[in-house]
Amino acid sequence: MSEHFRVQGGARLVGEVDVVGAKNSVLKLMAAALLAEGTTTITNCPEILDVPLMADVLRSLGCEVTLDGRVVTITTPKELNHRADSEAMGKLRASVCVLGPLVGRCKRAVVALPGGDAIGSRPLDMHQNGLRKLGAHSEIEHGCVVAEAEGLHGAQIWLDFPSVGATENILMAAVLANGTTVIDNAAREPEIVDICVMLQQMGAKIEGAGTSTLTVHGVESLQPTEHRVIGDRIVGATWAFAAVMTRGDITVRGVNPHHLDLVLEKLRMAGAEVTTFEDGDGFRVVQRDRPQSVDFVTLPYPGFATDNQPFAIALSAVSEGTSMITENLFEARFRFIEEMVRLGADARTDGHHAVVRGVERLSSAPVWASDIRAGAGLVLAGLCADGATEVYEIFHIERGYPGFVENLRKLGATVDRVSA
Repeated sequence: MSEHFRVQGGARLVGEVDVVGAKNSVLKLMAAALLAEGTTTITNCPEILDVPLMADVLRSLGCEVTLDGRVVTITTPKELNHRADSEAMGKLRASVCVLGPLVGRCKRAVVALPGGDAIGSRPLDMHQNGLRKLGAHSEIEHGCVVAEAEGLHGAQIWLDFPSVGATENILMAAVLANGTTVIDNAAREPEIVDICVMLQQMGAKIEGAGTSTLTVHGVESLQPTEHRVIGDRIVGATWAFAAVMTRGDITVRGVNPHHLDLVLEKLRMAGAEVTTFEDGDGFRVVQRDRPQSVDFVTLPYPGFATDNQPFAIALSAVSEGTSMITENLFEARFRFIEEMVRLGADARTDGHHAVVRGVERLSSAPVWASDIRAGAGLVLAGLCADGATEVYEIFHIERGYPGFVENLRKLGATVDRVSA
């Protein structure tokens, strides 16, 4: 049976929603458990499809993995299998993050080229170049990244672009290298800070987390640990946009509002009342009138995240005025606009720019999700459409949003899961 969502338009979302651990962090933390023999426990994990897929990848490497609600327990053996070429590798992009830990622990790795969202090319050049600087030989062979080294050594590494994935793989390989590694132009995302915190708990020596320069002093070995995943800022942003689009009132708990500073400022510009909580564990967004148009430009953190771009387009489609959205990271992300046009959006693209003229109301239609955030964006758009919108390929959405339908219903939306 295939399933889709039927979203009834016209609801004003009101209430409180809890955000759990970040998808973009938990999968990398699970990979980091490969660096230490013994049992590592990760808490506040989101119950999403990608977590059991990552568990399958780790099991194929020789780990014992237990999933118990929001707790993942990983027991890593002394001798790891260095081949990560299981079927699960082709189903999620984050699976490539086992490359760095395997090279660090085993001094060799064969990692199948990953799958994941259809949002454009994401080459592994920077991952490989970083490992080569650390002393590894790395090539693409028979659909796999192959890397091996007699021993890793510290190096000065400059990234052409602050890639999150490359920063993580190089970081996890460098923590067990001989000597000091400096990663310049490193990614600064909160998820990078999260993995640095966990590695430090395991005994790694890392300086500069959250800045563009990471300094790693290699150690001989690491120890297992227990770590709590940070709240998912992209899920938090989803609910913030939902409040503005539906002229609602949503309180979001479980995410650091400072991880969303730019998002919340953009929503203020659209006319929202935004309150952040002093305990650093959430925020409230209230929208009373039709939102005003705002321009968005995607950039690496602390810029506006590309993952939030579909929500920006959906918001612009129902705002008063004309918005310009510029996508600087993934060229295929504008595929989302084709589905928005089905819903009556007035949108045009030109290269990496999109111009969206807001309409008072969208109209329902069948639409298809091409990735996690596009799927969630289509659901939000459906809430602002006349009639019932049917969203297909919902497995994408469930890769990133635990309890998505349940949370929408709790906030007052009429959303049904339909089998066909």
